[in-house]
Amino acid sequence: MTVRDDTGTIQLYCEKDSLTEDQFEQLKAFIDIGDILGASGSIKKTEKGELSVYMKNFEILTKSLLPLPDKYHGLTDVDKRYRQRYVDMIANPEVADVFRTRAKVVSEIRKTMESFGFIEVETPVLQGAAGGAEARPFITYHNSLQRDLYLRIATELHLKRMLVGGLERVYEIGRIFRNEGISTRHNPEFTTIEMYEAYSDYESMMNMAEEIVTRCAMATHGKLKVDYQGTEISLERPWRRETMHSLVKEATGIDFNSFGQDVESAKSAARALPGIKVGSSESTSLQSCSSVGHVLNEVFETFVESTLVQPTFVLDYPVEISPLAKPHRSYAGLTERFELFICGREIGNAFSELTDPIDQRSRFENQIKQHNAKRAARAKVKSTEDQGDEDDYSYEVCLDEDFLTSLEYGMPPASGMGLGIDRLVMLLTNSASIRDVIAFPVLKIQQ
Repeated sequence: MTVRDDTGTIQLYCEKDSLTEDQFEQLKAFIDIGDILGASGSIKKTEKGELSVYMKNFEILTKSLLPLPDKYHGLTDVDKRYRQRYVDMIANPEVADVFRTRAKVVSEIRKTMESFGFIEVETPVLQGAAGGAEARPFITYHNSLQRDLYLRIATELHLKRMLVGGLERVYEIGRIFRNEGISTRHNPEFTTIEMYEAYSDYESMMNMAEEIVTRCAMATHGKLKVDYQGTEISLERPWRRETMHSLVKEATGIDFNSFGQDVESAKSAARALPGIKVGSSESTSLQSCSSVGHVLNEVFETFVESTLVQPTFVLDYPVEISPLAKPHRSYAGLTERFELFICGREIGNAFSELTDPIDQRSRFENQIKQHNAKRAARAKVKSTEDQGDEDDYSYEVCLDEDFLTSLEYGMPPASGMGLGIDRLVMLLTNSASIRDVIAFPVLKIQQ
Protein backbone atom coordinates (compact mmCIF):
# COMPACT_ATOMS: atom_id res chain seq x y z
CA MET A 1 0.00 0.00 0.00
CA THR A 2 1.16 3.58 -0.62
CA VAL A 3 0.66 6.30 1.98
CA ARG A 4 0.95 9.98 1.16
CA ASP A 5 1.28 13.00 3.44
CA ASP A 6 2.47 16.59 3.09
CA THR A 7 6.12 15.51 2.73
CA GLY A 8 5.71 12.83 0.03
CA THR A 9 4.82 9.17 -0.44
CA ILE A 10 6.18 5.86 0.87
CA GLN A 11 5.15 2.22 0.47
CA LEU A 12 3.85 0.14 3.37
CA TYR A 13 5.00 -3.48 3.09
CA CYS A 14 2.57 -5.85 4.82
CA GLU A 15 3.23 -9.55 5.58
CA LYS A 16 0.72 -11.85 7.24
CA ASP A 17 3.42 -13.21 9.60
CA SER A 18 4.37 -9.78 10.93
CA LEU A 19 0.78 -8.74 11.86
CA THR A 20 -1.63 -10.31 14.35
CA GLU A 21 -4.42 -12.42 12.85
CA ASP A 22 -7.02 -9.75 13.74
CA GLN A 23 -4.98 -6.96 12.17
CA PHE A 24 -4.40 -8.86 8.94
CA GLU A 25 -8.13 -9.59 8.58
CA GLN A 26 -8.97 -5.95 9.38
CA LEU A 27 -6.47 -4.86 6.75
CA LYS A 28 -8.14 -6.98 4.06
CA ALA A 29 -11.71 -6.22 5.07
CA PHE A 30 -11.72 -2.52 5.95
CA ILE A 31 -8.82 -0.58 4.41
CA ASP A 32 -9.78 1.41 1.29
CA ILE A 33 -8.19 4.11 -0.86
CA GLY A 34 -8.63 7.46 0.91
CA ASP A 35 -8.43 6.12 4.48
CA ILE A 36 -6.11 7.95 6.87
CA LEU A 37 -3.79 5.42 8.47
CA GLY A 38 -1.16 5.43 11.20
CA ALA A 39 1.49 2.69 10.78
CA SER A 40 4.74 1.74 12.50
CA GLY A 41 7.52 -0.68 11.66
CA SER A 42 11.07 -0.82 10.36
CA ILE A 43 12.50 0.50 7.10
CA LYS A 44 13.49 -2.02 4.43
CA LYS A 45 13.91 -2.29 0.67
CA THR A 46 11.65 -4.67 -1.26
CA GLU A 47 13.00 -7.12 -3.85
CA LYS A 48 12.42 -4.41 -6.50
CA GLY A 49 14.54 -1.99 -4.46
CA GLU A 50 11.69 0.29 -3.29
CA LEU A 51 12.18 1.86 0.12
CA SER A 52 9.27 0.70 2.33
CA VAL A 53 8.02 0.58 5.90
CA TYR A 54 7.89 -3.08 7.00
CA MET A 55 4.62 -2.73 8.90
CA LYS A 56 4.38 -4.26 12.42
CA ASN A 57 1.07 -2.63 13.39
CA PHE A 58 -1.35 0.00 12.14
CA GLU A 59 -4.43 1.93 13.16
CA ILE A 60 -7.24 3.48 11.11
CA LEU A 61 -7.19 7.15 12.14
CA THR A 62 -10.02 8.30 9.84
CA LYS A 63 -12.27 6.14 7.65
CA SER A 64 -13.13 7.53 4.21
CA LEU A 65 -16.85 6.86 3.54
CA LEU A 66 -16.93 8.15 -0.05
CA PRO A 67 -14.90 6.70 -2.95
CA LEU A 68 -12.16 8.87 -4.40
CA PRO A 69 -12.14 9.58 -8.17
CA ASP A 70 -10.92 6.77 -10.41
CA LYS A 71 -7.11 6.48 -10.21
CA TYR A 72 -6.50 6.51 -13.96
CA HIS A 73 -8.93 9.24 -15.01
CA GLY A 74 -8.55 11.41 -11.92
CA LEU A 75 -10.91 14.31 -11.21
CA THR A 76 -11.45 15.94 -14.62
CA ASP A 77 -14.86 17.63 -14.18
CA VAL A 78 -13.68 21.25 -13.89
CA ASP A 79 -16.81 22.47 -12.07
CA LYS A 80 -16.52 19.64 -9.53
CA ARG A 81 -12.83 20.44 -9.05
CA TYR A 82 -13.70 24.00 -7.92
CA ARG A 83 -16.82 22.94 -6.00
CA GLN A 84 -15.05 20.17 -4.06
CA ARG A 85 -11.53 21.55 -3.83
CA TYR A 86 -10.66 19.09 -1.04
CA VAL A 87 -11.23 16.16 -3.45
CA ASP A 88 -9.35 18.03 -6.20
CA MET A 89 -6.31 18.37 -3.93
CA ILE A 90 -6.33 14.64 -3.08
CA ALA A 91 -6.84 13.52 -6.70
CA ASN A 92 -4.44 16.12 -8.23
CA PRO A 93 -1.54 16.71 -5.79
CA GLU A 94 -0.13 19.49 -8.03
CA VAL A 95 -3.17 21.63 -7.09
CA ALA A 96 -1.88 21.83 -3.51
CA ASP A 97 1.45 23.08 -4.93
CA VAL A 98 -0.36 26.11 -6.40
CA PHE A 99 -1.56 27.07 -2.90
CA ARG A 100 1.92 26.47 -1.44
CA THR A 101 3.29 28.85 -4.09
CA ARG A 102 0.55 31.37 -3.27
CA ALA A 103 1.56 31.30 0.42
CA LYS A 104 5.20 31.84 -0.62
CA VAL A 105 4.23 34.84 -2.80
CA VAL A 106 2.25 36.52 0.02
CA SER A 107 5.11 35.86 2.46
CA GLU A 108 7.67 37.34 0.01
CA ILE A 109 5.49 40.44 -0.52
CA ARG A 110 5.37 41.01 3.26
CA LYS A 111 9.15 40.58 3.56
CA THR A 112 9.68 43.07 0.71
CA MET A 113 7.34 45.67 2.26
CA GLU A 114 8.98 45.33 5.68
CA SER A 115 12.47 45.66 4.14
CA PHE A 116 11.39 49.06 2.74
CA GLY A 117 10.11 50.24 6.12
CA PHE A 118 6.34 49.84 5.47
CA ILE A 119 4.02 48.80 8.29
CA GLU A 120 0.98 46.57 7.80
CA VAL A 121 -2.36 47.97 8.98
CA GLU A 122 -5.94 46.72 8.92
CA THR A 123 -8.87 48.80 7.66
CA PRO A 124 -12.63 48.09 7.84
CA VAL A 125 -14.26 45.54 5.54
CA LEU A 126 -17.71 46.95 6.41
CA GLN A 127 -17.89 50.59 5.35
CA GLY A 128 -20.45 53.39 5.41
CA ALA A 129 -19.58 54.45 1.83
CA ALA A 130 -18.00 52.22 -0.82
CA GLY A 131 -15.13 54.32 -2.21
CA GLY A 132 -11.63 54.12 -3.66
CA ALA A 133 -12.75 52.55 -6.97
CA GLU A 134 -15.67 52.51 -9.36
CA ALA A 135 -17.42 49.18 -8.83
CA ARG A 136 -20.78 47.78 -7.79
CA PRO A 137 -20.61 46.96 -4.05
CA PHE A 138 -22.23 44.24 -1.96
CA ILE A 139 -24.70 45.77 0.48
CA THR A 140 -25.58 44.39 3.90
CA TYR A 141 -27.69 45.70 6.80
CA HIS A 142 -26.56 46.26 10.38
CA ASN A 143 -29.49 45.59 12.72
CA SER A 144 -28.23 47.44 15.82
CA LEU A 145 -27.17 50.54 13.88
CA GLN A 146 -30.25 50.28 11.62
CA ARG A 147 -28.26 51.22 8.54
CA ASP A 148 -26.88 49.80 5.30
CA LEU A 149 -23.19 48.98 5.19
CA TYR A 150 -21.05 48.11 2.16
CA LEU A 151 -18.35 45.46 1.79
CA ARG A 152 -15.25 47.36 0.74
CA ILE A 153 -14.43 47.67 -2.96
CA ALA A 154 -10.92 49.04 -2.16
CA THR A 155 -8.77 49.75 0.90
CA GLU A 156 -7.54 53.06 -0.51
CA LEU A 157 -9.46 55.76 1.35
CA HIS A 158 -8.81 54.37 4.83
CA LEU A 159 -5.12 53.80 4.12
CA LYS A 160 -4.85 57.46 3.05
CA ARG A 161 -6.44 58.47 6.36
CA MET A 162 -3.48 56.69 8.02
CA LEU A 163 -1.10 58.94 6.02
CA VAL A 164 -3.02 61.98 7.34
CA GLY A 165 -2.56 60.55 10.85
CA GLY A 166 1.23 60.49 10.45
CA LEU A 167 2.09 56.92 9.38
CA GLU A 168 4.29 57.58 6.34
CA ARG A 169 4.58 54.08 4.84
CA VAL A 170 1.55 51.79 5.16
CA TYR A 171 0.17 48.75 3.36
CA GLU A 172 -2.63 46.24 3.66
CA ILE A 173 -3.02 42.77 2.16
CA GLY A 174 -6.73 42.09 2.17
CA ARG A 175 -9.86 40.77 0.55
CA ILE A 176 -11.81 43.10 -1.76
CA PHE A 177 -15.46 42.49 -2.72
CA ARG A 178 -17.12 43.60 -5.97
CA ASN A 179 -20.63 42.59 -6.94
CA GLU A 180 -19.79 42.14 -10.61
CA GLY A 181 -19.35 39.48 -13.29
CA ILE A 182 -17.34 36.26 -13.00
CA SER A 183 -14.75 35.27 -15.62
CA THR A 184 -11.33 33.62 -15.89
CA ARG A 185 -9.88 36.94 -14.62
CA HIS A 186 -12.60 38.07 -12.19
CA ASN A 187 -13.95 36.64 -8.94
CA PRO A 188 -16.39 38.63 -6.72
CA GLU A 189 -13.88 38.43 -3.85
CA PHE A 190 -10.17 38.74 -4.52
CA THR A 191 -6.96 39.68 -2.73
CA THR A 192 -4.88 42.81 -3.25
CA ILE A 193 -2.04 44.61 -1.62
CA GLU A 194 -2.44 48.40 -1.46
CA MET A 195 0.47 50.53 -0.30
CA TYR A 196 0.97 54.27 0.28
CA GLU A 197 4.23 56.15 0.78
CA ALA A 198 4.48 59.80 1.83
CA TYR A 199 6.96 62.13 0.09
CA SER A 200 7.21 60.02 -3.08
CA ASP A 201 5.58 59.95 -6.52
CA TYR A 202 4.45 57.36 -9.08
CA GLU A 203 8.06 56.84 -10.28
CA SER A 204 8.91 55.25 -6.93
CA MET A 205 5.83 53.00 -7.21
CA MET A 206 7.10 51.70 -10.58
CA ASN A 207 10.34 50.70 -8.87
CA MET A 208 8.32 49.11 -6.04
CA ALA A 209 6.22 47.08 -8.51
CA GLU A 210 9.37 45.77 -10.23
CA GLU A 211 10.90 44.95 -6.86
CA ILE A 212 7.87 43.01 -5.58
CA VAL A 213 7.24 40.98 -8.76
CA THR A 214 10.91 40.09 -9.36
CA ARG A 215 11.43 39.06 -5.71
CA CYS A 216 8.31 36.86 -5.87
CA ALA A 217 9.56 35.28 -9.12
CA MET A 218 12.97 34.54 -7.57
CA ALA A 219 11.35 33.08 -4.43
CA THR A 220 9.08 30.75 -6.45
CA HIS A 221 11.14 29.99 -9.60
CA GLY A 222 14.72 30.99 -8.80
CA LYS A 223 14.85 32.91 -12.14
CA LEU A 224 13.27 35.91 -13.90
CA LYS A 225 12.03 34.12 -17.03
CA VAL A 226 8.71 32.34 -16.52
CA ASP A 227 6.50 30.39 -18.91
CA TYR A 228 2.87 31.49 -19.05
CA GLN A 229 0.51 29.42 -21.22
CA GLY A 230 3.27 28.71 -23.78
CA THR A 231 4.73 32.26 -23.84
CA GLU A 232 8.04 33.11 -22.18
CA ILE A 233 7.67 36.20 -20.00
CA SER A 234 10.88 38.04 -19.13
CA LEU A 235 10.74 39.88 -15.81
CA GLU A 236 14.28 41.28 -16.22
CA ARG A 237 14.42 44.93 -15.18
CA PRO A 238 13.90 47.67 -16.28
CA TRP A 239 10.41 47.14 -17.73
CA ARG A 240 8.98 49.01 -20.72
CA ARG A 241 7.38 52.41 -19.91
CA GLU A 242 5.03 54.04 -22.45
CA THR A 243 2.26 56.64 -22.24
CA MET A 244 -1.33 55.64 -23.01
CA HIS A 245 -1.45 58.24 -25.83
CA SER A 246 1.66 56.86 -27.58
CA LEU A 247 0.49 53.22 -27.30
CA VAL A 248 -2.92 54.08 -28.80
CA LYS A 249 -1.28 56.10 -31.58
CA GLU A 250 1.10 53.22 -32.32
CA ALA A 251 -1.79 50.70 -32.50
CA THR A 252 -4.40 52.78 -34.37
CA GLY A 253 -2.61 55.75 -35.94
CA ILE A 254 -4.93 58.16 -34.08
CA ASP A 255 -3.38 60.98 -32.04
CA PHE A 256 -6.01 61.75 -29.40
CA ASN A 257 -4.11 64.89 -28.36
CA SER A 258 -5.28 66.49 -31.61
CA PHE A 259 -8.97 66.39 -30.58
CA GLY A 260 -8.62 68.76 -27.61
CA GLN A 261 -12.05 68.69 -25.91
CA ASP A 262 -13.97 67.65 -29.08
CA VAL A 263 -15.67 64.41 -27.93
CA GLU A 264 -17.73 63.90 -31.11
CA SER A 265 -14.66 64.01 -33.39
CA ALA A 266 -12.89 61.52 -31.08
CA LYS A 267 -15.93 59.19 -31.19
CA SER A 268 -16.13 59.44 -35.02
CA ALA A 269 -12.42 58.55 -35.34
CA ALA A 270 -12.87 55.60 -32.96
CA ARG A 271 -15.96 54.32 -34.77
CA ALA A 272 -14.01 54.27 -38.04
CA LEU A 273 -11.50 51.77 -36.58
CA PRO A 274 -11.91 48.28 -38.11
CA GLY A 275 -12.23 46.44 -34.77
CA ILE A 276 -15.24 48.42 -33.45
CA LYS A 277 -18.50 46.85 -34.60
CA VAL A 278 -21.58 49.06 -34.80
CA GLY A 279 -24.20 47.74 -32.38
CA SER A 280 -21.60 45.79 -30.36
CA SER A 281 -20.87 46.33 -26.66
CA GLU A 282 -17.76 48.39 -27.63
CA SER A 283 -19.91 50.65 -29.80
CA THR A 284 -22.45 51.08 -26.97
CA SER A 285 -19.65 51.90 -24.48
CA LEU A 286 -18.25 54.40 -26.98
CA GLN A 287 -21.67 56.07 -27.27
CA SER A 288 -21.83 56.66 -23.49
CA CYS A 289 -18.33 58.23 -23.33
CA SER A 290 -18.62 61.79 -21.98
CA SER A 291 -15.09 63.03 -22.73
CA VAL A 292 -12.10 62.51 -25.05
CA GLY A 293 -10.32 60.81 -22.11
CA HIS A 294 -13.11 58.22 -21.88
CA VAL A 295 -12.93 57.56 -25.66
CA LEU A 296 -9.14 57.19 -25.46
CA ASN A 297 -9.52 54.66 -22.63
CA GLU A 298 -12.18 52.72 -24.58
CA VAL A 299 -9.89 52.48 -27.64
CA PHE A 300 -6.93 51.50 -25.40
CA GLU A 301 -8.92 48.66 -23.80
CA THR A 302 -10.16 47.38 -27.17
CA PHE A 303 -6.95 47.59 -29.24
CA VAL A 304 -3.93 47.82 -26.97
CA GLU A 305 -4.50 46.02 -23.65
CA SER A 306 -4.38 42.44 -25.00
CA THR A 307 -1.12 43.14 -26.88
CA LEU A 308 0.87 44.06 -23.74
CA VAL A 309 2.35 40.61 -23.13
CA GLN A 310 5.75 41.50 -21.67
CA PRO A 311 5.73 43.69 -18.50
CA THR A 312 4.69 47.24 -19.49
CA PHE A 313 3.93 50.34 -17.44
CA VAL A 314 1.20 52.37 -19.21
CA LEU A 315 1.63 55.96 -18.03
CA ASP A 316 -0.26 59.25 -17.79
CA TYR A 317 -3.98 58.44 -17.88
CA PRO A 318 -6.62 61.11 -18.65
CA VAL A 319 -7.93 63.00 -15.60
CA GLU A 320 -11.57 62.03 -16.41
CA ILE A 321 -10.93 58.34 -15.61
CA SER A 322 -8.57 58.95 -12.68
CA PRO A 323 -10.56 60.71 -9.94
CA LEU A 324 -7.99 60.06 -7.17
CA ALA A 325 -4.76 60.82 -9.08
CA LYS A 326 -2.69 64.01 -8.98
CA PRO A 327 -2.73 66.23 -12.10
CA HIS A 328 0.36 65.69 -14.28
CA ARG A 329 3.14 68.19 -13.54
CA SER A 330 3.86 68.75 -17.27
CA TYR A 331 0.73 67.89 -19.30
CA ALA A 332 -2.71 69.45 -18.73
CA GLY A 333 -5.64 67.02 -18.79
CA LEU A 334 -3.48 64.05 -17.74
CA THR A 335 -2.62 62.54 -14.35
CA GLU A 336 0.49 60.97 -12.86
CA ARG A 337 -0.93 57.47 -13.02
CA PHE A 338 0.24 54.14 -14.39
CA GLU A 339 -1.16 50.66 -14.77
CA LEU A 340 1.11 47.62 -15.00
CA PHE A 341 0.20 45.03 -17.65
CA ILE A 342 1.66 41.53 -18.03
CA CYS A 343 0.20 38.92 -20.41
CA GLY A 344 -2.46 41.42 -21.53
CA ARG A 345 -3.82 41.71 -17.99
CA GLU A 346 -3.74 44.57 -15.53
CA ILE A 347 -1.62 43.51 -12.55
CA GLY A 348 -1.31 46.86 -10.79
CA ASN A 349 -2.64 50.43 -10.69
CA ALA A 350 -0.79 53.37 -9.12
CA PHE A 351 -0.58 57.13 -9.01
CA SER A 352 0.87 60.19 -7.38
CA GLU A 353 -1.97 60.86 -4.95
CA LEU A 354 -4.29 63.85 -5.11
CA THR A 355 -3.95 65.83 -1.86
CA ASP A 356 -6.04 68.92 -2.69
CA PRO A 357 -9.42 68.52 -0.89
CA ILE A 358 -11.18 71.10 -3.14
CA ASP A 359 -10.04 69.39 -6.37
CA GLN A 360 -10.89 66.00 -4.83
CA ARG A 361 -14.45 67.07 -3.92
CA SER A 362 -15.01 68.44 -7.43
CA ARG A 363 -13.75 65.19 -9.03
CA PHE A 364 -15.92 63.04 -6.76
CA GLU A 365 -18.97 65.16 -7.60
CA ASN A 366 -18.17 64.85 -11.31
CA GLN A 367 -17.77 61.07 -10.96
CA ILE A 368 -21.19 60.85 -9.24
CA LYS A 369 -22.75 63.02 -11.99
CA GLN A 370 -21.31 60.75 -14.71
CA HIS A 371 -22.46 57.63 -12.87
CA ASN A 372 -26.00 58.99 -12.50
CA ALA A 373 -26.11 59.95 -16.19
CA LYS A 374 -25.08 56.41 -17.18
CA ARG A 375 -27.62 55.05 -14.74
CA ALA A 376 -30.43 57.16 -16.25
CA ALA A 377 -29.42 56.22 -19.83
CA ARG A 378 -29.31 52.55 -18.87
CA ALA A 379 -32.72 52.78 -17.18
CA LYS A 380 -34.23 54.17 -20.42
CA VAL A 381 -32.77 51.32 -22.46
CA LYS A 382 -33.89 48.72 -19.92
CA SER A 383 -37.45 50.03 -19.87
CA THR A 384 -37.76 49.01 -23.53
CA GLU A 385 -35.66 45.83 -23.28
CA ASP A 386 -35.69 42.56 -21.38
CA GLN A 387 -35.04 43.18 -17.66
CA GLY A 388 -33.08 39.94 -17.21
CA ASP A 389 -29.48 41.14 -17.58
CA GLU A 390 -27.58 42.69 -14.72
CA ASP A 391 -27.53 46.48 -14.56
CA ASP A 392 -24.02 47.62 -13.66
CA TYR A 393 -25.08 51.21 -12.87
CA SER A 394 -28.17 50.62 -10.73
CA TYR A 395 -26.24 51.14 -7.45
CA GLU A 396 -25.83 54.47 -5.64
CA VAL A 397 -22.48 56.27 -5.52
CA CYS A 398 -22.15 58.66 -2.60
CA LEU A 399 -19.60 61.19 -1.42
CA ASP A 400 -17.27 60.06 1.40
CA GLU A 401 -17.44 63.27 3.44
CA ASP A 402 -15.18 61.93 6.19
CA PHE A 403 -12.39 61.21 3.69
CA LEU A 404 -12.67 64.77 2.34
CA THR A 405 -12.54 66.07 5.93
CA SER A 406 -9.32 64.09 6.50
CA LEU A 407 -7.75 65.72 3.40
CA GLU A 408 -8.67 69.13 4.83
CA TYR A 409 -6.45 68.35 7.84
CA GLY A 410 -3.61 67.83 5.33
CA MET A 411 -2.27 64.71 3.60
CA PRO A 412 1.45 64.76 2.72
CA PRO A 413 2.43 64.43 -0.96
CA ALA A 414 2.37 60.68 -1.56
CA SER A 415 2.14 57.86 -4.06
CA GLY A 416 0.08 54.70 -3.81
CA MET A 417 -0.33 51.39 -5.62
CA GLY A 418 -2.67 48.41 -5.67
CA LEU A 419 -1.42 45.02 -6.95
CA GLY A 420 -3.69 42.04 -7.65
CA ILE A 421 -2.21 39.10 -5.75
CA ASP A 422 -4.45 36.52 -7.47
CA ARG A 423 -3.31 37.62 -10.95
CA LEU A 424 0.34 37.65 -9.83
CA VAL A 425 -0.06 34.08 -8.52
CA MET A 426 -1.74 33.10 -11.85
CA LEU A 427 1.39 34.33 -13.66
CA LEU A 428 3.84 32.56 -11.34
CA THR A 429 1.93 29.23 -11.32
CA ASN A 430 1.04 29.24 -15.05
CA SER A 431 -2.69 29.12 -14.16
CA ALA A 432 -5.15 30.00 -16.95
CA SER A 433 -8.05 30.97 -14.65
CA ILE A 434 -8.30 32.98 -11.43
CA ARG A 435 -10.35 30.07 -10.05
CA ASP A 436 -7.21 27.91 -10.15
CA VAL A 437 -5.47 30.16 -7.61
CA ILE A 438 -8.42 30.83 -5.26
CA ALA A 439 -9.04 27.79 -3.08
CA PHE A 440 -12.83 28.20 -2.94
CA PRO A 441 -14.05 30.43 -5.80
CA VAL A 442 -17.65 31.68 -6.01
CA LEU A 443 -19.75 29.38 -8.25
CA LYS A 444 -23.30 29.20 -9.52
CA ILE A 445 -25.73 27.22 -7.33
CA GLN A 446 -25.69 23.60 -8.42
CA GLN A 447 -29.07 22.56 -9.82
